[in-house]
Amino acid sequence: MCVPPHNCPLGGNGENIYMAVPKLSDIIALIDAEIDAKVTKISPGVYVLDKTSSGPFTASYVGRSDVDLNGRLHQWVGKYKYFKACYFDSAKAAFEAECELYHALSPKDNTNHPARPSGSNWVCPRCYVFG
Repeated sequence: MCVPPHNCPLGGNGENIYMAVPKLSDIIALIDAEIDAKVTKISPGVYVLDKTSSGPFTASYVGRSDVDLNGRLHQWVGKYKYFKACYFDSAKAAFEAECELYHALSPKDNTNHPARPSGSNWVCPRCYVFG
């Protein structure tokens, strides 16, 4: 399985202010059959999408699902070519990981900072937006 069946390591030993960028799966084709074969767990998670069809993986867009990573990835089929992903135990952990990826990769298709779920008081661990 390319997508880890457990939480991706976020690193840090309590001394760091920021989380490390999460470790993502290998590159997977963004087609329905591959999503279903590789992303088998209903879980929150993050993903990075690539729209290029050749050359090295290029982070074009960073996103997350607070509930079902598989279902969210299916919504992108036909718009991007490849993805990398990672499960998380909670929507909050997925939000924080998405923020880390957004700041680390600066994907050109993300026009805004990742949004937190309505009703939450979560803060970006990198820039403290929403704080």
